[in-house]
Amino acid sequence: MPPEFVEDSTTRVAGSDRGQRIRIPSVTLAVVEGASRGKRVTLTLGLASVGSGANSTLVLDDKSVSRVHCEVRVRPFGITLRDPGSTNGTFVEGVRVRDADLPAGAIVRLGASAFRVEVGDEPAFVPLSDRVELGMLVGGSVEMRRVYALLERVAPTDSTVLIQGETGTGKDVAAQTIHELSRRRTGPFVPLDCGAIPANLFESELFGHVRGAFSGATSDRQGVFEEAHGGTLFLDEIGEVPLELQPKLLRALETKTVRAVGGNRAKPVDIRVIAATNRPLAQAVNEDLYYRLAVVDVSLPPLRARPEDVGPLARHFYQKLRGANAQLPEAFVRGLTGREWPGNVRALKNFIERSVALGFVDGATSGGASVPPPPGEVATRDAIPLDRPLKDARQAWTLGFESVYVRHVLARANGNVTHAAELAGVSRRFLQRLIARLGLRTNETDDE
Repeated sequence: MPPEFVEDSTTRVAGSDRGQRIRIPSVTLAVVEGASRGKRVTLTLGLASVGSGANSTLVLDDKSVSRVHCEVRVRPFGITLRDPGSTNGTFVEGVRVRDADLPAGAIVRLGASAFRVEVGDEPAFVPLSDRVELGMLVGGSVEMRRVYALLERVAPTDSTVLIQGETGTGKDVAAQTIHELSRRRTGPFVPLDCGAIPANLFESELFGHVRGAFSGATSDRQGVFEEAHGGTLFLDEIGEVPLELQPKLLRALETKTVRAVGGNRAKPVDIRVIAATNRPLAQAVNEDLYYRLAVVDVSLPPLRARPEDVGPLARHFYQKLRGANAQLPEAFVRGLTGREWPGNVRALKNFIERSVALGFVDGATSGGASVPPPPGEVATRDAIPLDRPLKDARQAWTLGFESVYVRHVLARANGNVTHAAELAGVSRRFLQRLIARLGLRTNETDDE
């Protein structure tokens, strides 16, 4: 056998043209108590969620379990568990935990259920790219290098790709990166947000229509399938396609032909289709369409699963605003890494833009910026940038006030959201949304 050597927690196989491979434990979560006893899921590198919500990796039939009750993360040298704020708590060996390392055989209890962490004798090997950026995707974490390795292999092909991930993880950026790395990069890249189209206009938007096909059709119009001829069609939020239209979409994907609404002949199209969704697609579309779309399945990790990428992403967004030589103060970056970022990369990008616009990172060129306070923790007397317009200054004040006030009222209520809402004189739902927007952590989560 060819020799192997370890490099940066990975193994590079001599003579291999696939670059690095990372060795990870073979991990299975086996439910041992509760209504879902007997259910098992095998985990791969990255983050997996456990809860009663349909989007969880391990779904438990247990009303006492939160929708996302806890998260299990498989890393090269171990397994960790995090409770993002469940109502009833997560317990390991009888101790309530928020963040913990999980040994093999550990029993994790949540609500009326429990699962065992089983680690197999044979490890799994996951290929990694050598890159720390790919196209417009930024981040050198193990999770992202795994994604890069998959995109590098699939991009040169014409295979249909399904990109899955939470809102804000960069599914549109991943789709455009695939296009730019493909042989179709000189052709058009046509995105379509399926969630923004009225149901009665869907077929026309996809396949086009001829004049007189319906009221208001005053001229012939191409659909996005024809617009993307020679290039890539990106169908974002594909799960929003109406059920009655799904067979026609499946037929177009299989035959690479489209028939305009009111037309009498099919037209051939030369396209590559990439679809994206932030919810389980198998539950949103018919089975045949799902398997036609998920020829290659790419899962983008949430930002909380790759905290080491927060700094590089923040610097990247900052330099896009201020120039390639602009330096984001390290004190500012340190303040970013401790946040939850429920809105993922999009939330981080918006925060950087807002901080620049409101003057929290003024004069940011080559380290000339004054060190700003940590995000959302602005001291009262420094919260108002008096050199900014009234509207911007008011927004800056509100940001600091909300963070200070909500932290204080949660502390008074010992982290109990219901009690805190009563103290603040607002509804529980309103306070939960404010807590999520501020990226704070509590002892509770929304289970309604």
